[in-house]
Amino acid sequence: AQPKEPGAPKPPKIPKAPKAPKPPKVPKAPKPPKDPNAPKAKPGPKPKKAAKAQGEGKQEKIDESFKKVKRKVDRFKGMTEEEVMKKTLPDLLDYNLDYVIIGINPGLMAAFIGRWFPGPGNHFWKCLFLSGFTEEQLNHMHDTTLPVKYKMGFTNMVSRATPGSKDLSSKELREGGKILVEKLKKYKPLIAVFNGKCIYEMFCRELFGKKPQKLEFGLQPHKIPECDALYLMPSSSARCAQFPRAQDKVHFYIKLRELRDQLKGIRKATEIEEVNYTFDLQLHDSLLAIKEEQYDPGYEDAYGGAYVERGAEEGQANKGAQEATTSQSEGQLPDGQWMTQSFADEIPNIGSGPNASSA
Repeated sequence: AQPKEPGAPKPPKIPKAPKAPKPPKVPKAPKPPKDPNAPKAKPGPKPKKAAKAQGEGKQEKIDESFKKVKRKVDRFKGMTEEEVMKKTLPDLLDYNLDYVIIGINPGLMAAFIGRWFPGPGNHFWKCLFLSGFTEEQLNHMHDTTLPVKYKMGFTNMVSRATPGSKDLSSKELREGGKILVEKLKKYKPLIAVFNGKCIYEMFCRELFGKKPQKLEFGLQPHKIPECDALYLMPSSSARCAQFPRAQDKVHFYIKLRELRDQLKGIRKATEIEEVNYTFDLQLHDSLLAIKEEQYDPGYEDAYGGAYVERGAEEGQANKGAQEATTSQSEGQLPDGQWMTQSFADEIPNIGSGPNASSA
């Protein structure tokens, strides 16, 4: 092997140029002092880092901004609640009506449409139909026909429309109670019907000076001039916690019709009538203690001696049955007797073939 030739010497390294010195940092301007009277700003959402994340090729994190915004329903066709609150719901009253349905004040939807009980969850119209007040299912578009056809009117304690009854002031309720009494004196209905406990409590507090201690649905003990009866029924709203379903309130509508008939002296109708079912345990025990019906010889003649009285005649019946079986020819049974002989042995074995049958 030949020796390797020595390589050329490496050139010396060139020293790097020294770096230029960094300029001195400029001191930041001092922050102005905070105004103690200035309102505190609420913390806002953090700024998005979408541009930076896209540049780095990373997926952006899901935060509150990605959640779906709740869709706002345009209930009043572009009108604001303040504009709807300026509307009013006209009364449907006439002289000498049988019923006047009284509410606290109009809701926003009722004031916007101008109809009584327009909410889809309100049970008023359904209860009228189920209790027999109307022959067919009506809705809020038929409210103007009720005073003439069914002698039923509508009014409110306060005429101003609000999102809820809590928005009414005590002054409005006090003045509304007096106006309501004047309406009842003027139109003289047979029964003033309060739609819910809340409205009747407010009415009693403003008119009589105190709430009733014990409040029950139905005919009330209080009375006002020119009105024969005050009647309290559950609120027709679906938000009524005590009676959440329409069928739970139908009973009070039926009783309202019965009260009208009683005040007018009308005979009770039988088409719609409530029945109370009871069960007497003592009567049930006494019925179980009743002895069985005595033996009737007609049964024995009709069924060939199969039905006989227990006790003393039991032995005679068994003896007669044995004699009847011995006198009968083979394969025949007396009348009224069940067949007890088994025919399992006479069924041919069809699974073993013709050889088995011949053997």
